[in-house]
Amino acid sequence: MPNSFRFRSAQTVIVLAITQLIGWGTTFDMLGVMGRIVAPDLGLANEVAFAGLTIMMIVSAIVGPATGRWLARYGAARVLSAASLIFALGLSLLAAANSIILYAAAWVVIGVGGALGLSAPAYTAVVEREGINGKRVIAILMLFTGLSSAVFWPILSLLNEAFGWRLTFLICAALQFFICLPLHLFALPKPIAVQVDGGAADIAPVPLSKAAQRKAFLLIAASTTITTFITFGISPSLLEIFRQSGASPAFALQLGSARGILGISARFLDMLLGRRGNPILSAAMGIGLMLAGFLIMLVVSPSTPVLVTFILLYGFGAGVMTVARALLPLALFSPREFGLQSARLSLPQNLGNAVAPVVFTAILDRAGTGPALFAAAVLAALSLTFVAMLMALVRGARVPQPSPAIS
Repeated sequence: MPNSFRFRSAQTVIVLAITQLIGWGTTFDMLGVMGRIVAPDLGLANEVAFAGLTIMMIVSAIVGPATGRWLARYGAARVLSAASLIFALGLSLLAAANSIILYAAAWVVIGVGGALGLSAPAYTAVVEREGINGKRVIAILMLFTGLSSAVFWPILSLLNEAFGWRLTFLICAALQFFICLPLHLFALPKPIAVQVDGGAADIAPVPLSKAAQRKAFLLIAASTTITTFITFGISPSLLEIFRQSGASPAFALQLGSARGILGISARFLDMLLGRRGNPILSAAMGIGLMLAGFLIMLVVSPSTPVLVTFILLYGFGAGVMTVARALLPLALFSPREFGLQSARLSLPQNLGNAVAPVVFTAILDRAGTGPALFAAAVLAALSLTFVAMLMALVRGARVPQPSPAIS
């Protein structure tokens, strides 16, 4: 690999790792530290304060399809730059909030920024600069962004103790404006995917017809939406699931912490696989591991070995699926289409993410661990079925068609 290519890849990863860490850390992850601090000052119940995340995800879902069109028209760097400005505005509004109306309005603005600046647009920036070979770079990028809460929770806590929450939000806005915006505008390498000779940026890895492409998109949308619904629904309730299964509070916390480590480990494995990795097979493996974990918890009586086995299967499986979800569009669509398809997929995914914690919390509180895990197992089995259908579709497209007989 030429040194110039390695340097471009490293530059792309460094820029996007910094901006995605700040992007996630100052928005989605932020309420984990600040939510219960802001709520009493604004006279809000904790659940109302945390509803900011629901607003953010719903707005991001609605804006997602338009983001895909803007990525295709203007390129990822400009879209990411707009996101930095919008995030800065939303965080400034949050700092000035004195009522539920301004608080909710701030999260609407942050939701628009989320659609333009988190995940799919960053992965599109990678594909613009790496083409069809961007899988490894995306996996490396996800390795860093998975640490956003671990990096920003201590920072936000220290800032709040030193300056209070309003000035903390203004500092977050300044990070977006003075760090993320210049990096997006001036530090990203120039795109190369659109400059490849012979129109390689328009060539899909799998030769699918238009009808097959639509079917493939629907199967990806169904499987990934279901799995994000499971992970966003189960993960906030993991500690309660462990406690209801007989774990002590300390052991439950240890198991919950291990889930994050396992998720990072799965991303690291995908990074090592690089070009050799297959996102469709990874998706099947990830969902299969999650399903096995749910079934073990349902069939076997709770015990320490069972809980450890469950978190190993669920944590690693969810981590594998996180990477596969980001890479699936690149496995089936051309580099030029990647941003559009990824942004379109964000609509159902973010809508599912918005309601999943409420649904699983309600099941867990009203019916208990068993029904919650049974619902997760059924959904995982359904998602795995869709992935199997996708594999069959791809296998059929790759089978050489017989040439017509010449008389």
